[in-house]
Amino acid sequence: MVRGLVDEKLDGWLAEASEAAVMNKIAAGLRRTSRRCRAGLTENWSTGPIEGFIHKLKPLKCQGYGRATFDLLRARALAV
Repeated sequence: MVRGLVDEKLDGWLAEASEAAVMNKIAAGLRRTSRRCRAGLTENWSTGPIEGFIHKLKPLKCQGYGRATFDLLRARALAV
């Protein structure tokens, strides 16, 4: 459903998840935000590449906390 960007199966999945005790709260939360879930399943754009770069940059920033200047952080980010 997620990889194929198909939202038709969402209602069936939510019904199945509501019946399972473990998934009940997750299904209820997704049902409250169903418009956003459908948009996430049908839109063809993603912020994944940017999120990946930020995830890679945060450890570099933490390693130089208190000592590193922006130039050092930039040099390390470009070297990775």
